[in-house]
Amino acid sequence: MGYMGYMIIVGVFSLLGMIVSNRLKSKFKHYSQIPSTGNASGEEVAHQMLSHFGINDVKVVQGQGSLTDHYNPLTKTISLSPEVFQGRSIASAAVSAHECGHAVQHAEAYAALKMRSAIVPVVNFSSKIQQFLFMGMMIGFGAMGSGPLSNLLLVALTITFGVTALFSLITLPVEFDASKRALLWLDETGNTTGVAYDGAKDALTWAAMTYIVSALSALVMFLYFFLRMMGSD
Repeated sequence: MGYMGYMIIVGVFSLLGMIVSNRLKSKFKHYSQIPSTGNASGEEVAHQMLSHFGINDVKVVQGQGSLTDHYNPLTKTISLSPEVFQGRSIASAAVSAHECGHAVQHAEAYAALKMRSAIVPVVNFSSKIQQFLFMGMMIGFGAMGSGPLSNLLLVALTITFGVTALFSLITLPVEFDASKRALLWLDETGNTTGVAYDGAKDALTWAAMTYIVSALSALVMFLYFFLRMMGSD
């Protein structure tokens, strides 16, 4: 049941993630076809919001791909996908303002963002070795049952998934807060009002759902390995 249980968890959350991702893409496509109230491009929205909060050391650049928008606190750069950077839609305004929300968090030393940034190196290391640890654990179980080596690998896996779960949970308030800041600013400045505001909120809500699914997946995976560790000899 050990390996099967792992595969069931992976399968369930992969399917759930796919459903939410497809829904997000559908929402983004829909709101990308509706002009925002202010009719400003994503690039213009970003510069307006940064200027509003007195932030003048953050660059706004056009990236590549779709739904690849992000803020890099190390380089203080907001990278917007072409559709968001150039678009004048509800979706482009919402996404651009959301990424600016992260820049505002950074400028204001938002605690959750600082905490998330601090553990990024640990998370990256944990993610790289998880696959090798899991393979090693499976080989260990097959060759030696629940021997010392298997137990050691299980402890290591539990720790790495615990780090991933912690990172995912810290990410939730960071993303929610960025969207809250974005929506408030968009409404107050007239960039999205009335129906356009509702659309922006809907789009960002579905974006947040992807992080919720990711956090649930990470938490369940951690609990799975934690319970196996506690039940091992």
